[in-house]
Amino acid sequence: MTRCAVFGTGSWGTAFSMVLADAGCRVTMWGRRAALVDTLNATHENPDYLPGVRLPDAVTATADPAEAARDAEFTVLAVPAQTLRGNLERWAPLLDAGTVLVSLMKGVELGTTRRMSEVIEEVVAKEGAGAAGVRGRVAVLTGPNLAREIAARQPAAAVVACADEAVARRLQTACHTPYFRPYTNTDVVGCELGGAVKNVIGLAVGIADGMGLGDNAKASLITRGLAETARLGSVLGADPRTFAGLAGMGDLVATCSSPLSRNHTFGTNLGRGMTLAETIAATKQTAEGVKSCESVLDLARRHAVDMPITETVVSIVHDGKPPLVALKELMSRSAKAEGH
Repeated sequence: MTRCAVFGTGSWGTAFSMVLADAGCRVTMWGRRAALVDTLNATHENPDYLPGVRLPDAVTATADPAEAARDAEFTVLAVPAQTLRGNLERWAPLLDAGTVLVSLMKGVELGTTRRMSEVIEEVVAKEGAGAAGVRGRVAVLTGPNLAREIAARQPAAAVVACADEAVARRLQTACHTPYFRPYTNTDVVGCELGGAVKNVIGLAVGIADGMGLGDNAKASLITRGLAETARLGSVLGADPRTFAGLAGMGDLVATCSSPLSRNHTFGTNLGRGMTLAETIAATKQTAEGVKSCESVLDLARRHAVDMPITETVVSIVHDGKPPLVALKELMSRSAKAEGH
């Protein structure tokens, strides 16, 4: 039976642990809170993030990272994007050489503008015993994967991206179930950018919803948001076809249209007039786009890529600009051809 470690006991880490177990793997989750770990083992339920959902018997939990990592063929990282580096610096020496490192995170690191796979490669190459050939062992799982729906075993598809196609196929097999259908891809850059930027566009569409704007406005934000993502991806060497697939349009549609999306909900509260502090206080889980919008914009500026929707989101979320003022400024930009 394939051994998997899942570092993180949030909603997505928990739901993906279920997927792995349903696909025939034995899963050990790591959690930082001993009380939650004890509850997971005693009740096979995660009451903090997926209440009412029973976990398979093949899923257990521990607060000891060494125990979680031991003999794992796949090591899944499911912590908030901005905490990855600090956590992984502690975990890397514990990881088995040759383990496949799987990122579930959708963000860009503040300050460095590194994608999550780049952070993993950098840290493991420096701290880990199995540093040789680490790039070919880093995989990304992304797509329209709302955790609550997957925990209910509703049908979903995803993309497994890795520079080494054989590794991608191994992970594909490890998480393929009757309700979860993964596809492979070697375009790690495009898949990660699609996942990171869609959170920012999800905030924008949520703000539009909160302001009471119509479907025309939301459809325009989604479409032009995808254009921003593709522009950035082109400069960074992504395959443009990726953005028409599950990691691009698929994930964007799910995030921008579902009330289960944390980023959409966060944006909706801002659009309704709540302050940033009030919205953060009302949000129980991490909305990655809130921090990543700054790092995505920083990445775009470093490469001279125009991303006006992302810039507008940053001005609302972090600069305190009223959404109505930001909307007027966005709509008053000079007209141009659609392909630009």
